[in-house]
Amino acid sequence: MTQPRLKARLRRAERTRVLRALALVLPLGVFLLLVFFAPIGDMLFRSVHDPEMATTLPETAAALREWDGIGAPPAPVTAALIRELPQTFSERKLAGVAQRLNHDISGFRSLILSTGRQLDATPESPDAGPADPAARLAAIDERWEDHAYWAALRRASFNFTDFYLLAALDLRRDSADRITAVAPEEAIFVTILGRTIEIAATVTVLCLLLGYPLAYVIATAPGGTSNLLMILVLLPFWTSLLVRTSAWVVLLQNEGVINGLLLASGLVDKPMQLIFNRFGVYVAMTHVLLPFMILPLYSVMQTINPATMRAAASLGAPPPIAFLRVYLPQSLPGIGAGGLLVFILAIGYYITPALVGGANDQMISYFIAFYTTRTVNWGLAAALATLLLAATGVLYSVYVRIAGTAGVRLG
Repeated sequence: MTQPRLKARLRRAERTRVLRALALVLPLGVFLLLVFFAPIGDMLFRSVHDPEMATTLPETAAALREWDGIGAPPAPVTAALIRELPQTFSERKLAGVAQRLNHDISGFRSLILSTGRQLDATPESPDAGPADPAARLAAIDERWEDHAYWAALRRASFNFTDFYLLAALDLRRDSADRITAVAPEEAIFVTILGRTIEIAATVTVLCLLLGYPLAYVIATAPGGTSNLLMILVLLPFWTSLLVRTSAWVVLLQNEGVINGLLLASGLVDKPMQLIFNRFGVYVAMTHVLLPFMILPLYSVMQTINPATMRAAASLGAPPPIAFLRVYLPQSLPGIGAGGLLVFILAIGYYITPALVGGANDQMISYFIAFYTTRTVNWGLAAALATLLLAATGVLYSVYVRIAGTAGVRLG
C-alpha cells in the first residue's frame, strides 16, 4: 500500500510543478500571441484576402466565379452587373471595389464608377424589352467589349487571391489567367527589395568595420576606461532616433558643419552633396545601429582568455597571424550575432532613409507605409511586408547554416 501511495503523491507533485511552470510562462505566451503572432498572422491573411468584390457585388461575383473566363462573359454575368451597379452606386458603396479593380487595370475605377452613375441615372424601362446587357454596357463605354476588364472582374470575384503577392514580385495574371511579368516601367518592387538588402548589408559591414576595433578596445581596456567607453556607446540609446537623424541633416547639409569645415580647410571649393543621397543614408544608419554591433561583440570578446594570444606569441606567431588564427575565430559568434541583429534592424528601416535619403534611396518599408497610409491599399502593403518577412527568413536560415558549418569546422 505504501508504494502506490508514494507513486500517486509523486505524480501529484510532478503535476503541480508542471502547472506552476505553465502558469509562470502563460503571461509571456499571451503577450507573444497578442503583439507578435497575431499581427503577423493578420498581415499574412490580408496579403491574400480580397473581399471587396464578393461583399459589394455578391450576385455578380457569384456569376463570375461560375464563368470559365474564356471568350465573352455570358449573359447572367452582364445582367447581374447591370442589376447591382446602380444600387451600389446610389448607396455609395462602389468606391472600394472600384479602387480594388483600379489596382489591377489603371482606369478601371473611372470606368466602373461612370457606368454605375449612368445606369443609376437612366434605369432600363420595363417596356423596353429584353435588351442585350452586353450591348447596353458597350453603349455606355466601349471598354466593356475588352476581355481584359472582364478577366480582372473575375479575378476580383474570389475571396482569396494571389494578386497582391504577385504584384509584390512584379508579376500579374493576364486575361488568359497566366502568370506573366509586368511591364518594365511598372516593375519596381523587386528592385526596391534588392536595394533594401544592399543598403542593409552595406550598413552591417560598416558597423562591423567600425564596431570590431572599438569592442576589442572596450573588452581589453582597464575597468575605468572600459566603463567610460561603454557609457559613450550606450549614450545614443538615450536620444530619440528622430533627433539623431535630424542632427545628421544639420551636419550634412550644404551649409552644415561638415561642408563648412571642408570649405574652410580648402579641401573643396564648393559644398559637397552629403545628404539626400545614399551616402547620407549610410552615415546616419551606421551611427544609429553601431551600438547593436558593439554590444554582442563585446559580450563575446569579454569571455576570450587573453592568455591565448600570449601563448600564440610564445610559439612564434606574429601578432597579425595570432589575431587571425586565434582571436578572430573565438570572436566569430559575436560577429554573427551582431551582424544578424544589425541586418534585421536595418532591413526594416523607414524614418532615417526618408529623412536623409533621396527618391532612389527609399527602402521597402517606406512603400509599405505609403500603401498603408496614403493609398490605403492594405493588400499590397501586407504583400510587401510578407515579401520582406520571407526574405529575412531566407537570409536567417542561410546564416544559421553558415554559422553551424563554421562551428563544426572550429570544433
